Amino acid sequence: MRFIRFTTLLATLCALPVMAAEQVNIYSFRQPFLIDPILQEFSRETGIKTKVVFAKKGLIQRLKREGELSPADLVLTSNFSKLLELKDEQLTQAFNASDTLRHNIPARFRDDENHWLALTQRVRNIYSSKDRRGDLSNIRYEDLADASFRGKICTRSGKHPYNLGLIASMIAHHGEAETEQWLRGVKANLARKPQGNDRAQVKAIKEGLCDVSLGNSYYLGKMLQDKNQVAWANAVNLNFPNQQDRGSHINVSGAVITRHAPNKAAAEKLLTFLSGEKAQQMYAELNMEYPVKAGVPASELVQSWGDFKADPLPLTDIAKHRKAALTLVDKVGFDL
Repeated sequence: MRFIRFTTLLATLCALPVMAAEQVNIYSFRQPFLIDPILQEFSRETGIKTKVVFAKKGLIQRLKREGELSPADLVLTSNFSKLLELKDEQLTQAFNASDTLRHNIPARFRDDENHWLALTQRVRNIYSSKDRRGDLSNIRYEDLADASFRGKICTRSGKHPYNLGLIASMIAHHGEAETEQWLRGVKANLARKPQGNDRAQVKAIKEGLCDVSLGNSYYLGKMLQDKNQVAWANAVNLNFPNQQDRGSHINVSGAVITRHAPNKAAAEKLLTFLSGEKAQQMYAELNMEYPVKAGVPASELVQSWGDFKADPLPLTDIAKHRKAALTLVDKVGFDL
Protein backbone atom coordinates (compact mmCIF):
# COMPACT_ATOMS: atom_id res chain seq x y z
CA MET A 1 0.00 0.00 0.00
CA ARG A 2 2.79 2.39 0.95
CA PHE A 3 4.58 1.53 -2.29
CA ILE A 4 1.46 2.26 -4.30
CA ARG A 5 0.99 5.62 -2.54
CA PHE A 6 4.64 6.52 -3.13
CA THR A 7 4.50 5.70 -6.83
CA THR A 8 1.25 7.64 -7.17
CA LEU A 9 2.83 10.67 -5.49
CA LEU A 10 5.91 10.36 -7.69
CA ALA A 11 3.79 10.18 -10.81
CA THR A 12 1.86 13.28 -9.70
CA LEU A 13 5.05 15.25 -9.08
CA CYS A 14 6.47 14.26 -12.45
CA ALA A 15 3.31 15.44 -14.13
CA LEU A 16 3.64 18.95 -12.68
CA PRO A 17 5.19 21.56 -15.04
CA VAL A 18 8.82 22.35 -14.38
CA MET A 19 9.43 26.03 -13.75
CA ALA A 20 12.04 27.21 -16.22
CA ALA A 21 14.70 29.63 -15.06
CA GLU A 22 14.15 33.23 -16.21
CA GLN A 23 16.09 34.23 -19.29
CA VAL A 24 16.54 37.32 -21.47
CA ASN A 25 17.24 36.73 -25.16
CA ILE A 26 19.30 39.59 -26.59
CA TYR A 27 20.02 40.65 -30.15
CA SER A 28 23.13 42.80 -29.99
CA PHE A 29 24.83 45.16 -32.42
CA ARG A 30 27.47 45.57 -29.72
CA GLN A 31 30.35 43.11 -29.75
CA PRO A 32 30.12 40.34 -27.11
CA PHE A 33 33.40 41.18 -25.36
CA LEU A 34 32.03 44.66 -24.62
CA ILE A 35 28.88 43.48 -22.88
CA ASP A 36 29.50 39.91 -21.65
CA PRO A 37 31.08 40.96 -18.32
CA ILE A 38 28.10 43.22 -17.60
CA LEU A 39 25.57 40.51 -18.47
CA GLN A 40 27.43 38.00 -16.34
CA GLU A 41 27.18 40.36 -13.37
CA PHE A 42 23.45 40.78 -14.02
CA SER A 43 22.96 36.99 -13.98
CA ARG A 44 25.04 36.65 -10.81
CA GLU A 45 22.90 39.20 -8.98
CA THR A 46 19.48 38.20 -10.28
CA GLY A 47 19.72 34.55 -11.28
CA ILE A 48 18.32 35.52 -14.70
CA LYS A 49 20.21 33.98 -17.60
CA THR A 50 21.06 35.85 -20.79
CA LYS A 51 21.53 34.56 -24.31
CA VAL A 52 23.12 36.85 -26.89
CA VAL A 53 22.98 36.79 -30.68
CA PHE A 54 25.54 39.24 -32.08
CA ALA A 55 25.68 40.67 -35.61
CA LYS A 56 26.98 43.94 -37.04
CA LYS A 57 24.19 43.93 -39.63
CA GLY A 58 20.89 42.20 -40.35
CA LEU A 59 19.34 42.03 -36.89
CA ILE A 60 16.49 44.39 -37.75
CA GLN A 61 15.69 42.37 -40.87
CA ARG A 62 15.81 39.21 -38.78
CA LEU A 63 13.29 40.64 -36.31
CA LYS A 64 10.98 41.48 -39.19
CA ARG A 65 11.17 37.96 -40.61
CA GLU A 66 10.59 36.31 -37.24
CA GLY A 67 7.58 38.46 -36.41
CA GLU A 68 5.52 37.19 -33.48
CA LEU A 69 7.68 34.06 -33.27
CA SER A 70 10.88 36.00 -32.52
CA PRO A 71 12.67 34.80 -29.38
CA ALA A 72 14.31 38.22 -28.91
CA ASP A 73 13.37 40.19 -25.80
CA LEU A 74 15.81 43.07 -26.04
CA VAL A 75 18.06 44.71 -28.64
CA LEU A 76 21.32 46.47 -27.74
CA THR A 77 22.44 49.05 -30.29
CA SER A 78 25.74 50.80 -30.87
CA ASN A 79 24.24 54.07 -32.07
CA PHE A 80 21.18 56.29 -31.90
CA SER A 81 20.10 55.67 -35.50
CA LYS A 82 19.40 52.00 -34.80
CA LEU A 83 17.19 52.94 -31.85
CA LEU A 84 15.13 55.17 -34.12
CA GLU A 85 14.97 52.58 -36.90
CA LEU A 86 13.74 49.88 -34.54
CA LYS A 87 10.94 52.13 -33.32
CA ASP A 88 10.08 53.41 -36.80
CA GLU A 89 9.75 49.82 -38.04
CA GLN A 90 7.34 49.10 -35.16
CA LEU A 91 9.64 46.45 -33.71
CA THR A 92 9.57 47.84 -30.17
CA GLN A 93 7.15 48.20 -27.29
CA ALA A 94 7.02 50.59 -24.37
CA PHE A 95 8.83 49.55 -21.23
CA ASN A 96 7.74 50.38 -17.72
CA ALA A 97 9.40 53.70 -16.93
CA SER A 98 9.88 52.99 -13.25
CA ASP A 99 11.02 55.58 -10.74
CA THR A 100 14.44 53.92 -10.80
CA LEU A 101 14.79 54.17 -14.56
CA ARG A 102 13.64 57.78 -14.62
CA HIS A 103 16.13 58.58 -11.88
CA ASN A 104 19.01 56.81 -13.63
CA ILE A 105 18.40 57.96 -17.21
CA PRO A 106 17.83 61.70 -17.80
CA ALA A 107 14.75 62.56 -19.88
CA ARG A 108 16.84 63.78 -22.83
CA PHE A 109 18.25 60.24 -23.14
CA ARG A 110 14.84 58.51 -23.18
CA ASP A 111 12.14 58.20 -25.81
CA ASP A 112 9.02 60.25 -25.06
CA GLU A 113 6.94 57.07 -25.36
CA ASN A 114 9.45 54.84 -23.53
CA HIS A 115 10.34 52.78 -26.60
CA TRP A 116 14.10 53.26 -26.22
CA LEU A 117 16.67 54.56 -23.78
CA ALA A 118 20.35 55.43 -23.95
CA LEU A 119 22.93 53.50 -21.94
CA THR A 120 26.20 55.27 -22.79
CA GLN A 121 27.31 58.57 -24.29
CA ARG A 122 29.99 59.09 -26.90
CA VAL A 123 31.29 62.45 -28.08
CA ARG A 124 31.77 63.31 -31.78
CA ASN A 125 35.23 64.81 -31.42
CA ILE A 126 37.62 66.48 -33.82
CA TYR A 127 41.07 64.88 -33.94
CA SER A 128 44.00 67.08 -35.00
CA SER A 129 47.64 66.49 -35.89
CA LYS A 130 49.93 67.38 -32.99
CA ASP A 131 52.73 68.35 -35.36
CA ARG A 132 50.81 70.29 -38.01
CA ARG A 133 47.82 71.74 -36.14
CA GLY A 134 48.57 71.52 -32.44
CA ASP A 135 45.85 72.42 -29.94
CA LEU A 136 42.44 73.15 -31.48
CA SER A 137 40.55 73.31 -28.20
CA ASN A 138 38.51 76.30 -29.40
CA ILE A 139 37.40 74.67 -32.65
CA ARG A 140 33.73 74.46 -33.67
CA TYR A 141 32.10 71.98 -36.04
CA GLU A 142 31.20 75.02 -38.11
CA ASP A 143 34.93 75.75 -38.59
CA LEU A 144 35.41 72.58 -40.64
CA ALA A 145 33.90 74.44 -43.61
CA ASP A 146 36.52 77.22 -43.37
CA ALA A 147 38.95 77.58 -46.27
CA SER A 148 41.89 77.21 -43.88
CA PHE A 149 41.15 73.48 -43.85
CA ARG A 150 41.09 73.10 -47.65
CA GLY A 151 42.34 69.60 -48.52
CA LYS A 152 43.06 68.82 -44.86
CA ILE A 153 40.01 66.89 -43.56
CA CYS A 154 39.47 63.13 -43.45
CA THR A 155 36.21 61.45 -42.46
CA ARG A 156 34.20 58.29 -42.88
CA SER A 157 31.02 58.25 -44.98
CA GLY A 158 28.58 61.08 -44.45
CA LYS A 159 25.86 58.42 -44.34
CA HIS A 160 27.35 56.64 -41.37
CA PRO A 161 25.08 56.97 -38.30
CA TYR A 162 27.75 58.89 -36.35
CA ASN A 163 28.01 61.57 -39.04
CA LEU A 164 24.29 61.60 -39.78
CA GLY A 165 23.66 62.35 -36.10
CA LEU A 166 26.08 65.28 -36.23
CA ILE A 167 24.51 66.63 -39.43
CA ALA A 168 21.04 66.28 -37.92
CA SER A 169 22.19 68.25 -34.89
CA MET A 170 23.53 70.97 -37.19
CA ILE A 171 20.10 71.16 -38.85
CA ALA A 172 18.47 71.41 -35.43
CA HIS A 173 20.69 74.37 -34.53
CA HIS A 174 21.06 76.14 -37.88
CA GLY A 175 18.31 74.95 -40.21
CA GLU A 176 18.59 72.98 -43.46
CA ALA A 177 19.75 75.78 -45.75
CA GLU A 178 22.69 76.82 -43.58
CA THR A 179 23.62 73.19 -42.88
CA GLU A 180 23.68 72.48 -46.62
CA GLN A 181 26.18 75.28 -47.16
CA TRP A 182 28.26 74.00 -44.26
CA LEU A 183 28.24 70.48 -45.64
CA ARG A 184 29.34 71.76 -49.06
CA GLY A 185 32.19 73.60 -47.36
CA VAL A 186 33.31 70.48 -45.49
CA LYS A 187 33.18 68.46 -48.71
CA ALA A 188 35.36 71.06 -50.45
CA ASN A 189 37.90 70.67 -47.64
CA LEU A 190 38.20 66.88 -47.82
CA ALA A 191 41.65 65.46 -48.44
CA ARG A 192 40.16 62.30 -49.98
CA LYS A 193 36.86 60.59 -50.65
CA PRO A 194 35.10 59.60 -47.37
CA GLN A 195 36.16 56.06 -46.49
CA GLY A 196 37.09 53.70 -43.66
CA ASN A 197 36.16 53.94 -40.00
CA ASP A 198 37.06 56.51 -37.34
CA ARG A 199 40.41 54.88 -36.57
CA ALA A 200 41.35 54.93 -40.26
CA GLN A 201 41.05 58.72 -40.20
CA VAL A 202 43.52 58.99 -37.32
CA LYS A 203 45.89 56.70 -39.19
CA ALA A 204 45.60 59.05 -42.17
CA ILE A 205 46.56 61.98 -39.95
CA LYS A 206 49.60 60.06 -38.71
CA GLU A 207 50.59 59.36 -42.32
CA GLY A 208 50.22 63.02 -43.31
CA LEU A 209 47.24 62.57 -45.62
CA CYS A 210 45.19 65.08 -43.65
CA ASP A 211 45.41 67.28 -40.56
CA VAL A 212 42.01 66.84 -38.89
CA SER A 213 39.24 64.27 -38.74
CA LEU A 214 35.92 63.54 -37.10
CA GLY A 215 35.87 60.64 -34.66
CA ASN A 216 34.28 59.36 -31.48
CA SER A 217 36.32 59.85 -28.33
CA TYR A 218 36.46 56.22 -27.17
CA TYR A 219 38.43 55.23 -30.27
CA LEU A 220 41.41 57.09 -28.86
CA GLY A 221 41.36 54.78 -25.84
CA LYS A 222 41.06 51.71 -28.05
CA MET A 223 44.01 52.82 -30.17
CA LEU A 224 46.12 53.50 -27.10
CA GLN A 225 45.50 49.89 -26.01
CA ASP A 226 46.47 48.43 -29.39
CA LYS A 227 50.21 48.07 -29.94
CA ASN A 228 49.68 48.35 -33.70
CA GLN A 229 47.72 51.59 -33.40
CA VAL A 230 49.23 53.40 -30.43
CA ALA A 231 51.47 55.42 -32.75
CA TRP A 232 48.37 56.75 -34.51
CA ALA A 233 46.85 57.81 -31.20
CA ASN A 234 50.03 59.51 -30.08
CA ALA A 235 50.09 61.59 -33.27
CA VAL A 236 46.83 63.44 -32.55
CA ASN A 237 45.12 65.74 -30.10
CA LEU A 238 41.55 65.04 -29.05
CA ASN A 239 39.46 68.22 -29.25
CA PHE A 240 35.98 68.79 -27.84
CA PRO A 241 34.18 71.10 -30.31
CA ASN A 242 31.92 74.06 -29.54
CA GLN A 243 33.01 74.46 -25.95
CA GLN A 244 32.51 78.22 -26.14
CA ASP A 245 28.87 77.91 -27.17
CA ARG A 246 26.40 74.99 -27.24
CA GLY A 247 28.79 72.12 -26.49
CA SER A 248 29.88 68.95 -28.30
CA HIS A 249 27.49 66.66 -30.14
CA ILE A 250 26.61 63.47 -28.28
CA ASN A 251 25.65 60.12 -29.78
CA VAL A 252 24.59 57.14 -27.69
CA SER A 253 24.37 53.39 -27.46
CA GLY A 254 21.08 52.10 -26.11
CA ALA A 255 18.43 49.42 -25.81
CA VAL A 256 14.84 48.59 -26.71
CA ILE A 257 12.41 45.89 -25.68
CA THR A 258 11.11 44.06 -28.74
CA ARG A 259 7.48 44.20 -29.77
CA HIS A 260 6.87 40.48 -29.19
CA ALA A 261 9.28 39.93 -26.27
CA PRO A 262 8.36 36.57 -24.65
CA ASN A 263 10.19 37.53 -21.45
CA LYS A 264 9.32 41.21 -21.09
CA ALA A 265 9.41 41.27 -17.27
CA ALA A 266 12.94 39.84 -17.21
CA ALA A 267 14.00 42.21 -19.99
CA GLU A 268 12.77 45.18 -17.95
CA LYS A 269 14.86 43.95 -15.02
CA LEU A 270 17.89 43.92 -17.32
CA LEU A 271 17.14 47.46 -18.51
CA THR A 272 17.00 48.64 -14.92
CA PHE A 273 20.29 46.89 -14.12
CA LEU A 274 22.02 48.41 -17.17
CA SER A 275 20.93 51.88 -16.07
CA GLY A 276 22.26 51.38 -12.54
CA GLU A 277 25.54 52.48 -11.02
CA LYS A 278 27.40 49.16 -11.22
CA ALA A 279 26.65 48.52 -14.90
CA GLN A 280 27.28 52.16 -15.80
CA GLN A 281 30.69 52.00 -14.12
CA MET A 282 31.50 48.78 -15.97
CA TYR A 283 30.53 50.39 -19.28
CA ALA A 284 32.84 53.28 -18.48
CA GLU A 285 35.81 51.08 -17.64
CA LEU A 286 35.36 48.45 -20.36
CA ASN A 287 34.33 50.63 -23.28
CA MET A 288 35.78 54.05 -22.42
CA GLU A 289 32.40 55.64 -23.00
CA TYR A 290 30.67 58.20 -20.83
CA PRO A 291 27.93 56.98 -18.45
CA VAL A 292 24.43 58.43 -18.81
CA LYS A 293 23.72 58.12 -15.10
CA ALA A 294 24.71 61.27 -13.25
CA GLY A 295 27.45 60.85 -10.66
CA VAL A 296 29.11 57.82 -12.26
CA PRO A 297 32.68 58.79 -13.20
CA ALA A 298 34.35 58.03 -16.50
CA SER A 299 37.42 55.80 -16.51
CA GLU A 300 40.74 57.29 -15.40
CA LEU A 301 41.99 57.33 -18.99
CA VAL A 302 38.88 59.14 -20.24
CA GLN A 303 39.06 61.60 -17.35
CA SER A 304 42.64 62.41 -18.41
CA TRP A 305 41.23 63.90 -21.63
CA GLY A 306 39.62 66.65 -19.60
CA ASP A 307 36.11 67.86 -18.88
CA PHE A 308 33.80 69.02 -21.62
CA LYS A 309 30.41 70.60 -22.15
CA ALA A 310 27.86 68.49 -24.01
CA ASP A 311 25.17 69.82 -26.31
CA PRO A 312 22.02 69.67 -24.12
CA LEU A 313 19.66 69.30 -27.08
CA PRO A 314 17.43 66.25 -26.46
CA LEU A 315 18.06 63.30 -28.76
CA THR A 316 14.39 63.32 -29.73
CA ASP A 317 14.85 66.84 -31.18
CA ILE A 318 17.87 65.72 -33.20
CA ALA A 319 16.00 62.61 -34.37
CA LYS A 320 13.43 64.75 -36.17
CA HIS A 321 16.11 65.86 -38.64
CA ARG A 322 17.74 62.50 -39.39
CA LYS A 323 15.97 61.98 -42.74
CA ALA A 324 16.73 65.55 -43.78
CA ALA A 325 20.40 64.94 -42.91
CA LEU A 326 20.52 61.91 -45.20
CA THR A 327 18.87 63.92 -47.98
CA LEU A 328 21.52 66.65 -47.66
CA VAL A 329 24.38 64.13 -47.81
CA ASP A 330 23.01 62.90 -51.15
CA LYS A 331 22.19 66.39 -52.38
CA VAL A 332 25.73 67.72 -52.00
CA GLY A 333 27.29 64.44 -53.18
CA PHE A 334 29.31 64.26 -49.99
CA ASP A 335 30.52 60.69 -50.47
CA LEU A 336 31.23 61.02 -54.21
